Amino acid sequence: MKAALLAMHYQNDVLHPDGLVRVGVAADDPKRTLLIDAAARLIAGARANGVPVISVRIAFAPGYADCLTNCALFRNVAKSGAVQEGQWGADFFAALAPLSGEAIVTHQRDNPFWATDLEAVVQRTGATRLYMAGIATNYVVEHGARHASDLGYDVAVIGDACSTAKPHLHAASLETLSLLADIVTVDEAVAQMAANTRSER
Repeated sequence: MKAALLAMHYQNDVLHPDGLVRVGVAADDPKRTLLIDAAARLIAGARANGVPVISVRIAFAPGYADCLTNCALFRNVAKSGAVQEGQWGADFFAALAPLSGEAIVTHQRDNPFWATDLEAVVQRTGATRLYMAGIATNYVVEHGARHASDLGYDVAVIGDACSTAKPHLHAASLETLSLLADIVTVDEAVAQMAANTRSER
């Protein structure tokens, strides 16, 4: 089964201690390093096993002309000054940044498939299974996993490479998604990728 990895919102404003977004990782969360390490192992494991990595980022034009203000989440983003194109905060966190030649998709809604070319990018990989991880679990990951499931993809969400600022929301999101996707760890996901690579030889 051909697979692809969607690595979502591993950006400075979302993941760096000095970042402006706090819905994914609390400012003083001691688990930040564990999350970064898990995401790094996941991305490295995908690359080692020939699984395409698609990096998904959220970013808005300066002044937020393309940012909806119909909900508190986006109003708060605009108020904070976060993830503006051309600014450090919208850039990928260095340890998790895409390599040259890897696909990058930018979006401006909770659903990373909405009004983007993400579906087309995934289709070009030939993948039927999508591994998904990122921040925050209950926003971009959950929206993306639901949409991918509706499109007919076999979805796996890598729980230890996802995060919310409030752990109970992370747990609730994974429990909700468990009927739509496999909930796996980084180690399990990489082992699955490796087994699939061996079977294709």
